[in-house]
Amino acid sequence: MATQTTESNRRTAGETILRTDGLVKKFGQFVATDRVDLEVERGEFRSIIGPNGAGKTTLFNLVTGALPATEGNIYFDGEEITALSPPERVRRGIGRSFQISNIFGGLTVRENVRLAAQSIDRDEYNFLESLFKPTDRYDRMNDRTDKVLARVGLEDVADEQADALAYGDKRRLEIGVVLATDPDLVLFDEPTAGMSAEETQETIDLLEEVLVDQTLLLVEHDIELVMELSDRITVLNRGEILAEGTPDEIAANQDVQDAYLGGMTE
Repeated sequence: MATQTTESNRRTAGETILRTDGLVKKFGQFVATDRVDLEVERGEFRSIIGPNGAGKTTLFNLVTGALPATEGNIYFDGEEITALSPPERVRRGIGRSFQISNIFGGLTVRENVRLAAQSIDRDEYNFLESLFKPTDRYDRMNDRTDKVLARVGLEDVADEQADALAYGDKRRLEIGVVLATDPDLVLFDEPTAGMSAEETQETIDLLEEVLVDQTLLLVEHDIELVMELSDRITVLNRGEILAEGTPDEIAANQDVQDAYLGGMTE
């Protein structure tokens, strides 16, 4: 996926949107991430790969605030966010889609997206009032919901219960929920895990179609997918950055081949 420059990028592509300095996460004596220095440019599709236990999901949890850092700092869009809560990071523009579905099956498609849209506007409303006022009074929120549903192609099933959706539409809804928070950076944790070849291709098409103007950070075990989509790749091994580069550079890196790719060549 080539780096995109659109109005939705808000600032110039090529600027650093995410930076970590000396990021460490320890669980007791176990070091899950060890002095990780990461820079992701605005508009970039960056993949994070590495063997099991390399620290990939831990790194995601640190960036989104699901875990506190033991040491080091995190900067987003030029400001330090190390101490911010997960909701505050969402409001700053960081969205995340999990490997396990994060939609509410008992709600309609529209309600799922509207709840996500409401989450970033909560500061603009009195919380108690927001629980009781009719949602149709929030014109801006409803407008954002409708635009997201159209963008992910779910406007025709907006009033259906999420549990009743076909698998592909559930994936679209998960992305819609993320987009409703108006993110500048979207993190995907193994979006193709457990999928058939056909489902994997549908997910690739969805990422390229719907998220073309977002900065994307992907954790993925499917190396062919990573090589196809990524602008740059960061390889983690035992919590440390082993290598960074373009897909061609990573494929030709002997250290990466020895540690992870099993002798993969260009």
